[in-house]
Amino acid sequence: MTSFQILLLICAYFALLLLISYFTGKNDSNEDFFKAGRKSPWYLVAFGMIGASLSGVTFISVPGWVEASQFSYLQVVIGYFFGYLVTAYILLPIYYEQNVTSIYQYLETRFGKISYKVGAISFFISRILGAAFRLFLVAMVLQQFVFDAWGIPFVITVTISILLIWIYTFRGGIKTIVWTDTLQTAFMLLAVGLSIYFILDQLTWSFTDFLTSTELTHYSKTFFTDSFLDKNHAVKSILGGMFITICMTGLDQDMMQKNLTCRSLKDAQKNMIFCSIALVVVTLLFMLLGALLFIYAKKFNISIPLMDGKAKTDLLFPQIALNSNLGFTVAATFMLGLIAAAYSSADSALTSLTTSFCVDFLNVDKKPMAIAKRLRSVTHIGMSVLLILVVVAFKYIVDKNVIDGLLTVASFTYGPLLGLFAFGIFTNWQVKDSYVWLVALLSVACMYLLTKIPSAILGGYVFGYELLPLNGLLTFLGLLYIRKKH
Repeated sequence: MTSFQILLLICAYFALLLLISYFTGKNDSNEDFFKAGRKSPWYLVAFGMIGASLSGVTFISVPGWVEASQFSYLQVVIGYFFGYLVTAYILLPIYYEQNVTSIYQYLETRFGKISYKVGAISFFISRILGAAFRLFLVAMVLQQFVFDAWGIPFVITVTISILLIWIYTFRGGIKTIVWTDTLQTAFMLLAVGLSIYFILDQLTWSFTDFLTSTELTHYSKTFFTDSFLDKNHAVKSILGGMFITICMTGLDQDMMQKNLTCRSLKDAQKNMIFCSIALVVVTLLFMLLGALLFIYAKKFNISIPLMDGKAKTDLLFPQIALNSNLGFTVAATFMLGLIAAAYSSADSALTSLTTSFCVDFLNVDKKPMAIAKRLRSVTHIGMSVLLILVVVAFKYIVDKNVIDGLLTVASFTYGPLLGLFAFGIFTNWQVKDSYVWLVALLSVACMYLLTKIPSAILGGYVFGYELLPLNGLLTFLGLLYIRKKH
């Protein structure tokens, strides 16, 4: 598939998104931008959230990670299932009862203004970094396979990508995203299904042949229980996965903003349960695709692509889809899936960042409608520029598999949120609100220092995704220390 054909495909897809944006953004009100009028059908939100939860990171990075980690990531995804249950039956009832626009408004009601700001800042940092990780991965692929051929710099690639997202979200906001995410999820799943089908055809295998092949056994070990000291031990991964979902979904304005557009709490809970099951199944498909990619690459002597002189397994899927003998159908559906993955995570991130900054820091819900609308528009532009700067910076500092990097960052940034919400929900104590920021900062600093201790000093123990609940626990204990005595 030529770079010109890819560009035409991007333009056609973007035109479709603009058409959806035109119909969903006619009202152009803050109520629709932030909450979609709370009229979204739960099944529409649920299907769209699959794509938003997976994103470009899962689409490319999970298959590329299979050789190094086998199917160990599935342990984390099983943990996600339990995290969704906690989100559905503990967190969602609180948000619906208090009728919040930003979920961090709960912290102001429970503790005070400083706690509210600490929660909002934690989300803001987390989502900027998370969205940048996802956008970086997709921009990296577009750069490698499209824009390098035309000598276009990486910063222009990133700018164009985010500009397109801004154009189709600046009026409709979350109302537009509920509908575009549905389309994007469909394209992602179509790309994975067709890629598996055509690779199996090239290998002259049926799906059953693949599942029973000796080649698959080299990649398919799922549960790692040999040593609790290892980073990917099953208990640590499942526990970490559960808390990652509680934080990156239940305590994340981006993901919760979609849920809060549902008509009722019961509908939002249906959405969560559907997602919890679907994500396990869909992630397994991505991992099977990853195994197929490495089997196919070995059989046909396809080497791992290089970027800046380093082998990047994240680029194996695009390399095979676009530059092998799988045909135009695989190449086209891969690009559609990739673009869908990019937009399904980035558009909602841009909207949620705009919402959070407007509500949590600019208090637009307390301003006249005309001023509030103007502030929203300016903030939307500002968030777009900020994302461009962070994504470009990642090109020079990211040196690991992107999915691993994303989850590692989440362990630090979401910890204070986890501790704050847990303390608010499971205790009746009040805290000295003016000290909450210090507790959050010290907790993150302690976690960072903990990861710098050589594993030899810890008896060979390597920290994994359990850092997130540990960070939350440390924040919880810090809040216990500053609780009011009366």
